[in-house]
Amino acid sequence: MRVGDLLIGDESPLVLIGGPCVIENETHALSMGGAIATVARRLGVPYIFKASFDKANRTSIHSFRGPGIEDGLATLARVKEAHGVPILTDVHDAGQVSAVAEVADVLQIPAFLSRQTDLIVAAAESGRVVNIKKGQFMAPGDMRHALAKVTACGNDQALLTERGVSFGYHNLVVDMRTFPQLRALGAPVVFDVTHSLQLPGAGDGVTAGQAEYIEPLAAAGVAAGVDGVFLEIHDDPIHAKSDGQNALPLDRLEALLTRLLRIEAAAHE
Repeated sequence: MRVGDLLIGDESPLVLIGGPCVIENETHALSMGGAIATVARRLGVPYIFKASFDKANRTSIHSFRGPGIEDGLATLARVKEAHGVPILTDVHDAGQVSAVAEVADVLQIPAFLSRQTDLIVAAAESGRVVNIKKGQFMAPGDMRHALAKVTACGNDQALLTERGVSFGYHNLVVDMRTFPQLRALGAPVVFDVTHSLQLPGAGDGVTAGQAEYIEPLAAAGVAAGVDGVFLEIHDDPIHAKSDGQNALPLDRLEALLTRLLRIEAAAHE
C-alpha cells in the first residue's frame, strides 16, 4: 500500500504515524511536525504526521476539542507543505469526508466509530487510504466486516489499527495474538501504542494513561510483526491539551525508534 511516497506492508520498512493528539495551535503543530520528521529522516523511518482537528469523543464537555475542521485543515495543509510529510487525521461523520480528503492522505475512522457503515463507505469512496481503528469492544476477526465495507467500494487501500481492548473498568489490554489475526485479513497492520495505554475515564473527567509502558509495549508489537506504529508525541506532555498522560515525550522518540528498528531487523532475520 502506498501513502504518498511511502510504502506500507509487504516487507516495507516500519512506518511511524505520530504527532500530538489534537492540534493545539498552528505554531505547535508545525514545530512538532518538523521535530518528528527530522528524527524520522535521520533514522530512515518513513513518517506520517497525525493530529486531530476535532476530538469529538472527549470524556467531558469542558475538554479541549481542537480548532475545528476549517482552521484545523488549514494547519494540516501547512504542516504537509512545510515538512513534506503525508497527513493522517480523523473523520467523525460522512459530511466531513470530502473536505478532509482534500488535505489528508489517510482518513482515520475512530475506534468508537469502527462499525459506522456510512462513515466508512464515504471515506472509502474518497479514494484516500482509510485507517480503521479496531473498536475497544471488538475481536480481531470482527474487523473483516469493517474492511469489507472499504473494499466493496472498490478501494483496496486500508489499514487496520489495534488500540487495545476493554478489560474491566478504566483499563485496556493488548493481546499480541491480535496482530497475526488482523494480518490474516489481508491489510497492513498498525499498532496504536499510546492509545492502548489509556485508562479511559479514570481521571477526574479526563482519560488517564500509563506512558511509562510505551517502550515495552511498542517493542512487543514490533516483535510481533506490525507494519507501523502509531504514537502520540508531545514536547510537553504534562501541559498537553489531550491525552498527555499517555503521550511519548518528544525527547524519548529517537531512542525508542532506534530500539524498534533493531527489533524489526531481528524479527525479519
